Amino acid sequence: MLMSSEAYRESLRRYKPRVFVDGERVESVADCAALNPGINALGVTYDFALREELEPLMQAVQATNGQTVNRMLHLDASNADLLNKLEAIRILCQETGCAQRYLAHDAFNALHQATALIDAEEGTRYGERFLAYLHDAQARDLSIGIAMTDAKGDRSRRPHQQANVDSYVHIVERSPAGIVISGTKAIVTGAPYMHEFLVMPCRNMVEADADFAVCCAVPCDADGVTIVARPAGRPGEKAALFSNRYGQSTGVVVFDRVFVPWERVFIAGEWQHSQHLTYSYATHHRHSCIGARAGFGDLLIGAGALMCEANGFDPGRETHLREQMVELIRITEGFYACGVAASVYATADKHSGTFMPDTVFANIGKLLLGNQIYEMHRIAHYVSGGLVVALPGPDEDHNPETMANLADVLRANPAVPYDKRIEAARFIEDLTASYQGGWYSVISLHGGGSPAAMKQEIWRNYPVGNKVELVERLLNRGLLNDPKRAITRNRQPGRCCDTGCTPAGQPMMLEMPKPVSGRTRE
Repeated sequence: MLMSSEAYRESLRRYKPRVFVDGERVESVADCAALNPGINALGVTYDFALREELEPLMQAVQATNGQTVNRMLHLDASNADLLNKLEAIRILCQETGCAQRYLAHDAFNALHQATALIDAEEGTRYGERFLAYLHDAQARDLSIGIAMTDAKGDRSRRPHQQANVDSYVHIVERSPAGIVISGTKAIVTGAPYMHEFLVMPCRNMVEADADFAVCCAVPCDADGVTIVARPAGRPGEKAALFSNRYGQSTGVVVFDRVFVPWERVFIAGEWQHSQHLTYSYATHHRHSCIGARAGFGDLLIGAGALMCEANGFDPGRETHLREQMVELIRITEGFYACGVAASVYATADKHSGTFMPDTVFANIGKLLLGNQIYEMHRIAHYVSGGLVVALPGPDEDHNPETMANLADVLRANPAVPYDKRIEAARFIEDLTASYQGGWYSVISLHGGGSPAAMKQEIWRNYPVGNKVELVERLLNRGLLNDPKRAITRNRQPGRCCDTGCTPAGQPMMLEMPKPVSGRTRE
């Protein structure tokens, strides 16, 4: 059953997690002012799914049981599913800056692939457990926190080599009833206001790391779970016109001998498959990040245009402003186009049938947005002017001794009232020059993995071998007479279609609903 934002907030009151924010114990997450912007952001993912005009994007039919579910919890069964997911995330992040809940979608799709592979190769039944859990989470419309990034300790050492074994989550006991886990997950998005956590390994393992290769589902208020988090956004700050309403908390989640029954365990020691789960999740998540940061780019484009207007300029007439605005559009739509391409060239996973975004395009898109987020901020600053960081505080807006004079001298465009101009300026400051602006920069750069990880995946998956063979054919000779040489290892079918083996022009995807974010695909 799909929930509303109010039902989601009320559902949080039925849980009693052990949460600390800024050194204080939080008695009720749903009523904590410091977390309210994060709860508001997740609430949008619930309310938008109930809006009739958005249903084709925000809802989906789960193929494994025929139920209508929130797209943020759905398994992708086609190219169209991936395109709709990408567009849905963009729309959600236009409203919230970062909708956060899409991480569950990414983890569910990766885990569906991983459990199907493990079952096929090891004879396990993890897939049945996972689908039972998935259907339950979908039916209750839960928000699932992805506890993936471990504290890691000394990064030059593997998990089993750490001086403090709890720097990685690991299995400490096994019994007929289940497992007991301990350890620390360091960066958990939305941790305080999630219903449950999906614990996942964060790296490839070796045999000595077998106890660290664990994936399981844990309620947020399970015995032994402690969440140490930061406030979401900039709650209570008058100048934070956006992030006092919408924001994101992140938390360190400590697991201290937490019992997990077997029906909630999806990997328990299969170390040789941890890499497949990790990289599958990374591809799905980087694809989703493209949609998220495109939504953020839409906010900057709109705010930048408003500031030009408030300052008395028309970018259509001012060449230097038009060039900057077009550059911001190029950046945003450029990396979003990689997300579209990753959807179009997606392929069905061999064992699970889940559609996997094209790895190269997904990683290129994420790499572009991660590296260009700072340029996006620079452009917003260029077109807005220095006023965005020089305005008096919002209390002066109501100071009888200063307000009239400020309203007179700080007005630019005669058609735009002073208060509207400073609202636009403070909006840009909030998104680009405040603590929140710095947060968007870092999360764009490192969220979903570092740029180095994306470059590694691009090189690992790009068909350099095809390009080498092309040049060697044109030269009518090979550089080396060694068919096994490393440089030609990566090859793939031609990209005339989604699979590389069907006739050009054959339909690749299902018919899609008309997009609602102001762009068309016609």
